[in-house]
Amino acid sequence: MDVTPDRWQSLLDRQAIWDALMRYTRGVDRLDAELIRSAFWPDAHDSHGQMDGDVEQFIETWMPTQARREACQHAVHNHHVELDGTGEHRGAHAETYFQVAIRNAGSDTLELVGGRYLDHWTHRAGEWRIQTRLVVLDWQCVTDASRMDRRLSMSHRGSRDAQDPSYERPVRPRRPPRASGPKD
Repeated sequence: MDVTPDRWQSLLDRQAIWDALMRYTRGVDRLDAELIRSAFWPDAHDSHGQMDGDVEQFIETWMPTQARREACQHAVHNHHVELDGTGEHRGAHAETYFQVAIRNAGSDTLELVGGRYLDHWTHRAGEWRIQTRLVVLDWQCVTDASRMDRRLSMSHRGSRDAQDPSYERPVRPRRPPRASGPKD
């Protein structure tokens, strides 16, 4: 394969878009508003179902709902990007499939949601960020999580804030929690 400068630029652009998407999902899962903001331009528009507005409106609407959520984890995959334009006037159109698992505090159920982020990305001042987002939900279900606490008690646990071990540099080893009683 002949790797031209345009091909290299395409690969760099796609990676920068993916990196911004990872900042967003990590920000949502760790309740880190700055990471969420870093994926959107200040004048971006987010059509997120119940919320339709700019990134600040999304954070203001969404963040208070998170207090009841004990666990929330986003997984993104099937990422299709179409690059558009050249030079500093580049844009991109992306469809990214996601799955989210949500457990509210004290609940014996886990909600699973699948959908897609339909994003228009723009390139400004050397970086890619979301200009417009439309969140499309494709499926949802609820499953039994009654044994989750027991199973998780035997594992290292994360948290939905900056106390999560993922913020450590470097991450430090830990002894595994002691199991008590029979295993599930």
